[in-house]
Amino acid sequence: MDTWNIGPYTFRSRLLLGTGKFSSLDIQSKAVEASQAEILTFAVRRLNLDQPNEPNFLETLDLSKFKLLPNTAGARTAEEAVHIARLARASGLCDMVKVEVIGDPKYLLPDPVATLEATKQLVKEGFIVLPYCSDDPVLAKKLEEAGAAAVMPGAAPIGSGLGLLNPYYLQIIVEQARVPVIVDAGIGSPADACLAMELGADAILLNTAVSQAKDPVLMAEAMRDAIIAGRKGYLAGRIPKKMTASPSSPTTGLPWGSAAPSA
Repeated sequence: MDTWNIGPYTFRSRLLLGTGKFSSLDIQSKAVEASQAEILTFAVRRLNLDQPNEPNFLETLDLSKFKLLPNTAGARTAEEAVHIARLARASGLCDMVKVEVIGDPKYLLPDPVATLEATKQLVKEGFIVLPYCSDDPVLAKKLEEAGAAAVMPGAAPIGSGLGLLNPYYLQIIVEQARVPVIVDAGIGSPADACLAMELGADAILLNTAVSQAKDPVLMAEAMRDAIIAGRKGYLAGRIPKKMTASPSSPTTGLPWGSAAPSA
């Protein structure tokens, strides 16, 4: 069976699903089921941890089926990200955390310096840290060296749906990584997800591409199948690209020799 690991945890599904932006909790629940995701991510600030009696979106799901991945969305500094992660752990949600520190309000690009600082601190505190970062091979390597259990480079800006803007950099990140590479942000279609997996990504994290689709449940199924297909394509090994043609039928041993018969 083709499984993969984050820290001590083993997974079969390579689709991580965000739980925000769905039009209703019912559609969210159905999309989660259709995706067959085993890891669900969410912003800690959505849980109303200071108001435990208030309803929250997690109550509609059978949490025994999932590993939860709280994220630090909304953090603008390393200190804020660390504080949010501590809140998540204190609530007993999970020992994994997605570190997200946004340094640019317009394009929602991650702050590389603050992300690295927060990762180092949370690793020291025993968290299983998955930092969201730009598609920078040098930064991805530094995050891994800091103790990140996985690296999560963005394909494009959050929610943009632009797809994989820099396949070359993703290939470099995959080639040098010794931890899982999870493509996070910017995926817009099943074709985008499939391509990222064909290039060797270990998994894809999706939210907007599913939750904002015309049919979120059907899109969750499509993304699930695309990720499986992309993974199989990567393992199978594609043929090299060439500038010339290569016949698929034999050109020797024909009854008229190697030349085509005359009219």
